[in-house]
Amino acid sequence: MYRKRKYDGGNAREMGLKRNQSYAPGASLYGAMPGDPNMMYPTGAFGYPNQSPPFPVVRLRGLPFDCSEDDVVDFFQGLDLIDILFVHKGGRFSGEAFCMLAYAVQVDFAVQRNRHNIGRRYIEVFRCKREDYYAAVAQEVSSGKVGGSSPRRTAPPPRPKLSADGSKDEHVVYTGILRMRGLPFSAGKEEIMDFFKDFELTEQRVRLVVNSDGRPSGEAFVEFNSSEDSKAAMKNDRMTLGSRYIELFPSHMKEMDEAMIRERL
Repeated sequence: MYRKRKYDGGNAREMGLKRNQSYAPGASLYGAMPGDPNMMYPTGAFGYPNQSPPFPVVRLRGLPFDCSEDDVVDFFQGLDLIDILFVHKGGRFSGEAFCMLAYAVQVDFAVQRNRHNIGRRYIEVFRCKREDYYAAVAQEVSSGKVGGSSPRRTAPPPRPKLSADGSKDEHVVYTGILRMRGLPFSAGKEEIMDFFKDFELTEQRVRLVVNSDGRPSGEAFVEFNSSEDSKAAMKNDRMTLGSRYIELFPSHMKEMDEAMIRERL
């Protein structure tokens, strides 16, 4: 895999190769394997014995212009989405998107949602060729979009200037805990540990936050070995994981505990 720095935004070729890694026979973007009990339609139940399986991406057209990732996830309820690429033209959302599924067999189920609605809009769902998907990836990256992000999701405001000691504000206190925001909804603890690969972490130190309905919220808390490590890890602020830029914030034990309590309510 070509890369200069794994979580930099990279150029179109680099991003295309990153996404290309997500489609390998028998594997999903984040490592789920055939027969994974967490998958709605594992490959063990279906197959393509006499033909090549379809490319596991579908194309959507007619999306509302305020569409979010959650809207698309709800539209494909029961299917396992790995990645969503929103298409922009002239700097504006075009109403089109590409959705990568965990397994090729799920394409057959996805196209059955053709002309179903999101809000008052009926959505067209098409099968997709590999070359069309990667052409869209390259176009989004070359146009400066952050990996085809949701039209509701804009780039974060500029960060405050760093103080002389490297912190964003002289009053910021680093306790050894960072809060992450903007995670791909299919990211797991291993991906977060890899994001912070320069630091010694265990899965027990990564806490993923879910919504009241049990779905990932896009946030997580990470406990580092020391306050110095958490401060140093802020260098990864606004770097990307998959196709999403990640925001980092100094946090503390009380905030983390409150987030964990809320998800159980």
